[in-house]
Amino acid sequence: MKPDKIWLETQRRQEQIERPGGSAFFGYERVVKTDKNRRVRLHFESIARQYDFMNTLLSFGIHYAWKRAAVRMLGLQPGQSVLDVCGGTGDLALMAAAKVGASGSVVIYDINRAMLEAGKEKILGAAMNARISMVQGNAEEISFPQDHFDAAIVSFGIRNVTDMKAGFREMHRVLKPGGKLMCLEFSKPTNPLFRWLYDVYSFYIMPFLGELIGGSRKAYTHLPETIRMFPLPDELSTILKRIGFFDITYRCLTNGIAVAHLAVK
Repeated sequence: MKPDKIWLETQRRQEQIERPGGSAFFGYERVVKTDKNRRVRLHFESIARQYDFMNTLLSFGIHYAWKRAAVRMLGLQPGQSVLDVCGGTGDLALMAAAKVGASGSVVIYDINRAMLEAGKEKILGAAMNARISMVQGNAEEISFPQDHFDAAIVSFGIRNVTDMKAGFREMHRVLKPGGKLMCLEFSKPTNPLFRWLYDVYSFYIMPFLGELIGGSRKAYTHLPETIRMFPLPDELSTILKRIGFFDITYRCLTNGIAVAHLAVK
């Protein structure tokens, strides 16, 4: 397994962002936009019921620590409104709801109904469920007015949006002036030995466990490919700046496996 065949060079990552000719990438494979939309939908429908369990198993539970760190970085205040884009089963929404209090509100926004349904029982069973709502919709065309939310969160979901920059532009649009964006995503580990071990785990152990327990080897083969197509921290900071965000900072978590970007409108 050669690292240069796994972590793609800058040009290939840029192609994934720009989508030349209207194409898109599903992992390493270039496909037409409509085909990616279909594949992403089928991907999440196939894993929705096992999504929370598999996330905890494959990350050894550390994804909860990453999510708590990201929410803390936002500095949410009581009474604020939060949009959780690609919010899926609602982990971040629950954490945000605890911060904004009874006078605040959180919207889980996701295109995939199966993911929303998978999280519904967890949300309804939470003490703060009255301040959380669910909306099915496309992150590239967010169905809320301009300058509406105090904060927007996107956690491990923007990689699956066909036009990533359109998704970020929409989050910028619906944020109030001074509103904050938090993007939590996987990234490239900084230590070479740790990165090699991570690659072995990602491309061999993870798909095996995905098939054995989650029932889908293909879904957990696609996952590590999308991570290695995603912009590195400085590249993502540049993208956010060009969209109109400022005061952009980021924090590497667990040797850079995950990175939390904070930006202001």
